[in-house]
Amino acid sequence: MIRLKEFDPEIAEVLQKERARQDRKIELIASENFVSPAVMQVQGSVLTNKYAEGYPGKRYYGGCEYVDVAEDLARKRACELFGADHANVQPHSGASANLGVYLACLKPGDTVLGMSLAHGGHLTHGSPVNISGLWFNFESYGVQPDTETIDMDVVLERAKEVKPKLIVAGASAYSRVFDFKRFREIADEVGALLMVDMAHIAGLVATGLHPSPVPYADFVTTTTHKTLRGPRGGMILCKAEHAKKIDKAIFPGLQGGPLMHVIAAKAVAFKEALQPEFKTYQQQVINNAATLADSLSEAGLHIVSGGTDNHVMLVDVRSRNMTGKVAEARLDEIGITCNKNSIPFDPESPFVTSGIRLGAPAATTRGFKEEDMKKVASLIDRALSDEFDSNLAGLQAEVTAICDAHPLYSDLKALDDMTDKMLSAKDGFEDIKGSAFELANEAKDKAGELWSRLTK
Repeated sequence: MIRLKEFDPEIAEVLQKERARQDRKIELIASENFVSPAVMQVQGSVLTNKYAEGYPGKRYYGGCEYVDVAEDLARKRACELFGADHANVQPHSGASANLGVYLACLKPGDTVLGMSLAHGGHLTHGSPVNISGLWFNFESYGVQPDTETIDMDVVLERAKEVKPKLIVAGASAYSRVFDFKRFREIADEVGALLMVDMAHIAGLVATGLHPSPVPYADFVTTTTHKTLRGPRGGMILCKAEHAKKIDKAIFPGLQGGPLMHVIAAKAVAFKEALQPEFKTYQQQVINNAATLADSLSEAGLHIVSGGTDNHVMLVDVRSRNMTGKVAEARLDEIGITCNKNSIPFDPESPFVTSGIRLGAPAATTRGFKEEDMKKVASLIDRALSDEFDSNLAGLQAEVTAICDAHPLYSDLKALDDMTDKMLSAKDGFEDIKGSAFELANEAKDKAGELWSRLTK
């Protein structure tokens, strides 16, 4: 066996540096999270070798008897987790899942009503630079200037005006609860289908901490990472009457062979999400986000809509006489990772912006609690002030101290060291074999201890 760092030291260095970056910085990008060692293990398994076009029991390749089991488990667990009639777990991403729904129920040129990207929607909800906006006639709704929230009466007016074939509810930067029941009523009133993109809130929905769209929507799409804390990928849930056309839209309509190592990892993540401690984690995500939003507000920063009901918030940084682009760069320099983000009615371009988007899922996975988030808010406040230049080293040191208190994947580094030791053995096969069994058992114990600590 040739070790990666010997065969391809450049890529080995990328992995080492990225792991260090994740461990040494506070991750506040709302769409990111840290998977469990079990999910990571499956993604790096022999399942990556298997081609499996089609669906369980109806493949176009032989040798699929075991990957069929994995996909069936993923579908079954997804339906159990969300109370859905049918699940398609093959989409490679949330964008693929959204496009799969469009392909299943629309024709090019059909009218769709979705949330404006400028007000918190997603690129795939009709942006003119995305295939959704290029192929379909997307009309938009947004938030109101006074409340910075969605007014459902305005959504109804827009729906009556444009008469969409499909209404899309969901967002990538909206901190309030969606009224899915009202969206269903509006869709019924204008004769439209309803799709909900719950990519950002799927983990909250799975644990009952956010209203579920499943009873109301014809189609529900999601990513499997973000708050769901699984591998990067997508999924579609739908009512039984739409199952065949959804499956046909994904394969052969959009994709060829599914990524079986990712689908199996989705199954593992869904099983994790079915455990009682996952709800405890999601409640902590909500608590941490609320604490961060409240603390930043107390520091004089405007939180769009006045706060958050979920895991995410938009912070208007104009009161600090800077742009979102500058704020993102400053925070990165002290060791806090976020993304610049347009705010509703933003005078700046999407490449500059007047705000930043912050989220709590990844930090919560590391074990951050409310007191930690207060410290993070203080760091953000000072980094976006005149104190930045004079106290850069001090701010960086505070970030390091917080990260040291909540190490990420620390035992995986130990596992790498043990693997190196095993593969470096020179005393013959029996010594290597003995080391392998001994170290494998130690690795298993350490990985379990790590994840138990992270999910307390």
